[in-house]
Amino acid sequence: MRLTDLLHPHLDDVTSVVDATSGGLCLDPYLHLPPGVELRRHEEPVGEGELMLLCYGPDPALHGAEADCLAALERMRPGGRGLIVFGHPGTDLPYHRLLDALVAHRCQVLHAASLGYTHLHSGAVFACTEELLPPHDWFGHPLPADGFATALRIADEYVLADFVSRSQRARLIDLERAAEDTARALETAREDGLAERLAAALRDKDQLSSALRRARERTGVLEARVSMLEGSTSLRVGKALVSAARSPKRRAARLPGELYGLWRQRKAKGRPAGSRAAASAPAFAPEPHADDRFHLSHRALSVAPRDRLVITGVLTDGTAQDFAADAVVSRVLPHDGRLLVERTDPDVFLVQLSACAAQEGPWSLTGTGLAPDLDRRLAELVSRARGLGRTAVLWRDGPASSAPGLSLLPWDAVLDGDTGTALFRLDPVTDGRDRLRDVFVQDSTRVRLARLAALTGGPDPLAERRIAVLAAPRDATDVARLVAQALGQLHRPAEVVVADPAGLALDELTAASVAVHAGPPTAPWVADWTDLTEDRPDTLLLDLLCAQEFSCADAVGHTPAADDYAFVPALKPLLVRRSLLDTGTPPDTWSRAGHRLFAVRGKEPS
Repeated sequence: MRLTDLLHPHLDDVTSVVDATSGGLCLDPYLHLPPGVELRRHEEPVGEGELMLLCYGPDPALHGAEADCLAALERMRPGGRGLIVFGHPGTDLPYHRLLDALVAHRCQVLHAASLGYTHLHSGAVFACTEELLPPHDWFGHPLPADGFATALRIADEYVLADFVSRSQRARLIDLERAAEDTARALETAREDGLAERLAAALRDKDQLSSALRRARERTGVLEARVSMLEGSTSLRVGKALVSAARSPKRRAARLPGELYGLWRQRKAKGRPAGSRAAASAPAFAPEPHADDRFHLSHRALSVAPRDRLVITGVLTDGTAQDFAADAVVSRVLPHDGRLLVERTDPDVFLVQLSACAAQEGPWSLTGTGLAPDLDRRLAELVSRARGLGRTAVLWRDGPASSAPGLSLLPWDAVLDGDTGTALFRLDPVTDGRDRLRDVFVQDSTRVRLARLAALTGGPDPLAERRIAVLAAPRDATDVARLVAQALGQLHRPAEVVVADPAGLALDELTAASVAVHAGPPTAPWVADWTDLTEDRPDTLLLDLLCAQEFSCADAVGHTPAADDYAFVPALKPLLVRRSLLDTGTPPDTWSRAGHRLFAVRGKEPS
């Protein structure tokens, strides 16, 4: 929720908002006050027609000191209202430090909600009153007023909410402790794996060096023997006799002279060095090169950052096909698994239970006890992957009892649940738009891969869903519409690109983790919102990305004929791949250049 969504329902009969914050955080850009309501700052009491704005958080320099917040509550008078925003996470909200002061100054909390900002996590609206006011429901609407019934409701909800929150807090503490233990164990395993990998590499290096040294020594001996044989008189006499036998007419007459020359050279070898130097000079032979190793004269090399998750493992056909859209997938076989694990250097070695428990396939019956040779090979692959410092993960997408032997292997992590649904496997007509949205957000293959990437520290596939919005706000009204439309999207944009962000009040976007900058966009997808007078439903970006993942298109938009979920030759682009936009070509030429254009309906109800 935005701060303005929490504040505006409580501005009836309010003519001024009193800023009583004491920290360095300026909340003015978050309020978007309607006409007739002004923002003021004074030290006077706050009563009818006024609403006090307070801030309380863990950073006194940013949120203000606790003493200043308590002192501001003393200025509340009957009829006055207040809004306090908290910098603490909702699970760690220290409301007990303010509860006594609120009660002492007759302040009743009417509504509390979470806020979607990086430094403001929740907020609460309260009123100073002399009688009990009706509380608000989960949607911020006041409940029917009845003094005794209201008191009973508050008392009952307090007891029940406190009981539920105690168990939830205890479970949260246990989960956080388990997560910390798992992270430490995983880090230790990675460090141990790296040490084992380094030790194995050193052992391999020593073995290769020793083998190379022995090979060189053996080569030297063989070269010496060959030189001795080539220079021996017996070999040369034999060559002369063979040559004379092959060509008796030409070489037989020259044979005595050659034999006499060989005899002279043999006698010359027994003379002293001085007299041997005066003999006829031997034939010249090429000197061997100092480095007789083979070298490549040219090698083509491509170096690029690893921006996709690399998976090597045992997968079914369907899962490998679905994963291949967002990751580099290498399926191992029993005879080549070790080679693939070593050569592909994967982020994760993944084994899918359904691929092992199946009745068909190269790894069928693995882990069931019916194929001990496959169990042994899989255990070797898991050990080898962990020895190389890779994360070994078991994806348990079926009952563990179907392959109980898999649970005995030393996995770094185990994921339970299915591998998700690829959007292209759905039918928009049969399943409906709501089903597509639900699968996109919660059950898609890309979401499942993001869980796997978080375990291994690999590239996050959800980064491909980042959208940059191009906007050109001219005044405060345009800024308010831009912020409302961007933060109101069910799939929020990752960045907003404007010509001059320094001169605009876009702090609320930055606080909501939406990057604001000038220059070219950096997100994979771009949406043109330069026309801020156009009404955009909160499902716009969500539906556009659903259509893109369904079709794998390069641009998504709508046509005058209101085509829906169909490839078209031309459209008005609403979402464009950044690489296509960077080419600078006009949209009417995209289809002829081979780019895929996919149409959805132009307007969707919110």
